[in-house]
Amino acid sequence: MVWLSRWQYFWLPRVTARGMFDAAPEMVELENGETIAYRARPGGDVPVVLLHGNMSSSVHWDIVFEEMDDRFALYAMDLRGFGDSSYESEADSLTDFAEDVPLFADAVGLDDFHLWGWSAGAGVAMQVAADVPDRIRRLVLLAPPSTQGLPVYEKDENLQPTERVLTTREELAQDPVSVAPVLQALEEQDAETMKNIWTQAIFVNDVPEEERFDRYIEATLKQRNLLDIDYALVHFNISHEDNGIEPGTDEVANIDAPTLVLRGEDDLVVTREMSERVTDEIADARYVELPDCGHAPAVDDADRLLADVESFLTAEH
Repeated sequence: MVWLSRWQYFWLPRVTARGMFDAAPEMVELENGETIAYRARPGGDVPVVLLHGNMSSSVHWDIVFEEMDDRFALYAMDLRGFGDSSYESEADSLTDFAEDVPLFADAVGLDDFHLWGWSAGAGVAMQVAADVPDRIRRLVLLAPPSTQGLPVYEKDENLQPTERVLTTREELAQDPVSVAPVLQALEEQDAETMKNIWTQAIFVNDVPEEERFDRYIEATLKQRNLLDIDYALVHFNISHEDNGIEPGTDEVANIDAPTLVLRGEDDLVVTREMSERVTDEIADARYVELPDCGHAPAVDDADRLLADVESFLTAEH
């Protein structure tokens, strides 16, 4: 989640008997040398692998673990360099993060599975679906970056974005709005500043209860790869066109899984145009805009979000 970027059907409220999900992570060694931390909710017969966004980890899927129907077996990874996972090989692209996903699925005994990515994790999910299309049953992209990436623009003296995209890690580190404050908070382990960043950019409609919010921030502060993931998002381009930074790879054409693209109407991180581009470029995709939701719909309206996702994942076609 790069914050402050450039920035029907009826459902019935669900009732859960579970309390707050706070299970300790399990660990698994991948063939490429990375150690991946993950949280699992087994028991269902429909496997779903969950990929979190920037500034987050598997902890941030807790509401989905608590509320999603029991028919779904959930596996939430800490991506490389996030949470409690290792960061043995530094990432230059979303492909580097994506290569861990099928290896993780192998390690936990999954052949084919549904894949649900949120924010930066949705970019990783698109890359996975393009790389190993035979393993992805259905694809859910929540607040995804565009198929042409998520640019960070240079700011003028009034901190307003110009038309120039920052393309190097050195430039990104100096961005005074969406990168430098996060980088400083991570370096200083400044929980209060990080909480303010989340409140201003992510939790714009609803804020989690204090205990949950504190756990989110604790997990956020474990991130070790902010500049790498921001760089990867800027340079991501699986579209058919040159985006002015990278030529398109055309890999979006490899995604053949039925795809659901969701975005909160009040999202300050990804624009509607970005989500609509994803929908237009994936062959079998449909778009749903979530009313009264920002960049974290699980916090704003879990009932509506999960009704849409569950209906999609269990549809016949």
